[in-house]
Amino acid sequence: MSSGTIAFIGLGNMGGSMAANLVKAGFTVRAYDLSPTALAQAEKAGCIATSSALDCIASANTLITMLTSDDIVTELYLKNPGLFNHLPSHCLVIDCSTINPQSSQQLASAAHAKNLHCIDAPVSGGTAGALAATLTFICGGEASDVEQAKPILLSMGSQVFHAGGAGAGQIAKACNNMLLAIQMAGTAEALQMGVNSGLDAGTLSEIMRNSSGSNWVLDKYNPYPGVMAQAPASHQYQPGFMVKLMLKDLAIAKQTAQLSQSDTPLGQHAQQLFEQLMHNYPDYGSKDFSSIQQLYQAPR
Repeated sequence: MSSGTIAFIGLGNMGGSMAANLVKAGFTVRAYDLSPTALAQAEKAGCIATSSALDCIASANTLITMLTSDDIVTELYLKNPGLFNHLPSHCLVIDCSTINPQSSQQLASAAHAKNLHCIDAPVSGGTAGALAATLTFICGGEASDVEQAKPILLSMGSQVFHAGGAGAGQIAKACNNMLLAIQMAGTAEALQMGVNSGLDAGTLSEIMRNSSGSNWVLDKYNPYPGVMAQAPASHQYQPGFMVKLMLKDLAIAKQTAQLSQSDTPLGQHAQQLFEQLMHNYPDYGSKDFSSIQQLYQAPR
């Protein structure tokens, strides 16, 4: 078994670039995805394309997954094909999916029962960060397992944080993305009020960016079309980070708030605003979440 062989399952908008960056860093990457197109792109990037999840994990001592939902993650690891039953002892499992903390805790417990090492490592940075290998990994699990994973994670990103025990990475990610949704909705609201009052969106953005209203959205991801050339807003809101994924993360945040008896009125209102966006524009689920700007531009 080669210490440099990594199995990677889930080659979507994020995972494909992440796997490619592992190849660039010198790792042997065995890749699998249900999409033939995604698999072909991974192979073109230097990955070894495999025919199934079980085939993918052959000869690998590290497994990374980047999947879209709790159900898919738990089915893959615990049900069908039940990868925990087929991985070699002491294999390091890194799940970069964004799922409920309870699901990550369940995975960690099941992994430890099989003498495997497992961490949750959801990411921040979006598709641009995945492409540029500048992602932030927010990890939960044993400190020694996070330390073992760090060289691998830093081949796909620029920062690795250890938030705490199993599931802690998911909790931190939920907190972060709830705040991001609040920032995005609030920034779009302020920009639209300024434009409706006769201000130029670019000028207003620069004023707020250099004043007390400054935030990450204004600095990196402006939601108003034409203000920031590289932002999704200037490209018909092509993601980026899709609205439906933000809604998934806000649902996780809401559940986390309920379980911890936390009061999150702004988080819940942000969730309602993104739900309203989807109601008004049913095809926006696959648009970038900065398209919340459109909610404020609707005819009054």
